[in-house]
This record gives sequence, C-alpha cells and structure tokens, in this order.
Amino acid sequence: MRMGIYEPRIEEKMKLFYDNLSEKDKRHYAAVEAAKLGYGGMQYISNLFKCSRQMIGRGIKELECDNL
Repeated sequence: MRMGIYEPRIEEKMKLFYDNLSEKDKRHYAAVEAAKLGYGGMQYISNLFKCSRQMIGRGIKELECDNL
C-alpha cells in the first residue's frame, strides 16, 4: 500500500458502503476518511467517492460542531 492510498479491494468496499449512506452520513464518513489521511486526504477521498471537496469540508465542520 502506498502512503495514504488504500488497496483497490478496500476502495471498492468503501465505495459500496458510502453509496448506501444518507447524504449527511456520506459527508461525515468522507470527512473522517479524509482526516485520517491528512495532507491530500480531502482530494483523494473526493476522487474516490466522486464528491466535492466542499461537501467533505461541510462534513468536517458538522463533526467539529457535534463535538462541542
């Protein structure tokens, strides 16, 4: 596994899981996965799930608010 990139079989499982989530849960899951990867994670997850970086950013903000 290259740094910050999951194996193809793991990516497929992640995409299947993501596709079955509600919109809110998609934002939160994408945000958590992007945060786990650190630098470049938002772009990687955006490409993997075919979602916008803005959506991931919104998920990050929502999760930060939930922790207050």
